[in-house]
Formats: sequence, structure tokens, C-alpha cells
Amino acid sequence: PTGPGGRVVPEDVHRFAEHGAGAPAAAAAEAGKHVAAKQVRDDTAFAEFAAHASATIPFLEVEPLPDFSSDGPVEVEALRSIRRKVARKMVTSMTLVPHVAHMDDADVTDLDKFRVREKERRAGGAGGKLTLLAFVIKAITAGLKAAPAFNASLDPFREEIIYKQYYNIGFAADTGRGLVVPVIKGTNNKSIIQIADEIYDKTTLAREGKLPPEDMRGGTFTITNVGSLGGTGVIPTINYPEVAILGMGMAHDKPVVRDGEIVVRKMLPLTLAFDHRIIDGADAARFVTALVRALSDPYVLMLES
Repeated sequence: PTGPGGRVVPEDVHRFAEHGAGAPAAAAAEAGKHVAAKQVRDDTAFAEFAAHASATIPFLEVEPLPDFSSDGPVEVEALRSIRRKVARKMVTSMTLVPHVAHMDDADVTDLDKFRVREKERRAGGAGGKLTLLAFVIKAITAGLKAAPAFNASLDPFREEIIYKQYYNIGFAADTGRGLVVPVIKGTNNKSIIQIADEIYDKTTLAREGKLPPEDMRGGTFTITNVGSLGGTGVIPTINYPEVAILGMGMAHDKPVVRDGEIVVRKMLPLTLAFDHRIIDGADAARFVTALVRALSDPYVLMLES
């Protein structure tokens, strides 16, 4: 085998079919030539890419990786499938979009008490998988309706801003095979209970590798939630060509000052990363402040969403 990590690639199969099992030496020699020729092609392609990148972006110098195997044993795995798609998407986003982040904490003490009570009451029925994410999606939808720039995309070639008048919220899901973003469409026309059920159904399908491609398309805004894994916060990468993304940390008990008294409240860390080409810092501050207000009071959330 001549593929990455000792894998058999189609060329190996054709070579074996041509030479047969009775000519291992000839097959090995041919394989050696194949590897050498491939290395020359790879080196040439890299040199051309590095030269083009350096000529395009000032002070950028791309160098080949060192031979890590010279310092110890390594294992090589081909970048493919979901991981390759994620890599391309992230490089595109971080290269094209000037990211800025705005952070705040939402007091979700009352909201979480309401959520837990309703989850227990609905156990086994609709909304039985009620999570904090469902409430955040509904609050975000209300925020996007009030601030259309966060539900837009920028076309840099035509120099136009496209304001989407529909609300499809994606949420990052860890599948074990890589990150995927299921999309809940029309969140402005769905209840929190419907959104909660859809989160559960799409997450289950994603982890089983059965989520249809159309359920990962058409998003207008994305939320990534690392709360279940721990951590005090996250600065996420915008899901290009969207212009903003919300990162949720772990809701945790924290001493805060209320009316001059130190009390323990459940606080949810939030980070909004946004595209500074079309959104200013003041806009982001107002957007997050409105979101914090909605999540801090269940009655406000119900009224405004």
C-alpha cells in the first residue's frame, strides 16, 4: 500500500492486478516509482501554492511542515469526510471575515427553574427533552427580527448586503465523527416545544450519521453550545457565509450582586462573534443586551418571542 498511513489506494489495486501475486519485487519497485513521482508532484504543487500565497498576501510566508517522524513515531491519517469539510469552512471564514467578539453573562436562574419544571411535567411527551438551547434559539430569533443585519450575508464581489427575511437557526452538534450543523427552519413560526423536539430529533440523526444533507443547509444564524462539555466560555468561528454566531458556555452558579446583596445566581456565559464589515460593536452590544434581558426573565422571553 502506498496511501497515507499505509492505506491501500486504487492505484495499488490496479498495480497488483497488472503484476499479480507472483511478482512482488516488480510490484514493490513500481510502487516505489509511484511514491517518488507523487512526492515530486506534491512538492511542485506546494511550491506553486506558497509562491502564489506570498505574492497575494504581504508578509505571508508558507513553509512546508517538518518531518515529524525524524523525532519519533507518528501515525498519519488522511483528512477526509466531515473533518475535511470543517477545515475548508473554517479557513474560508477566518480568511475572509474580520471577526470581533462581544461577551456578556445572562442570569438564567428563573428561566432554568421554569425549564426544569416544564421538562419534568412533560416527561415522555412533547417537549420532554426541553433544553436551554431551545429557549436561546427562540430568543435569538426575536433578536434577529429586531436587528436584520445579524440575519444577513455580505456579497463581497457585488458589494451588496443580503438581508434574509426568514429565520433558520443552525446549532453545532458533536457527532463523534466531526462537527455538523443541523438547521431548524422557520423558527419564527415554531414554539419552544417544537424547537426542543426538533433539536433532539436532528441531534439523534446526526450522531447516527443519518441526518439528510438538506437539514444542514439554508442556515441564517448559528449557535454553538459547549456548556455540556464544560468551560467558562468560547469564541466561535462564524459559519460562513453567515455574519454572526453565538457561543454558549456552561450555565453555572456564581455569586453576583443584586440590590446591594451578594446572592448566588445561575449565570450563562455568552459570546457573540460577528462580521465587522457590516456590523459595528455598538450594534453587537445592543443585540447581546437584548438577548440577556430576554433570557433573564421568562415572561419577557414569552412576550417578545
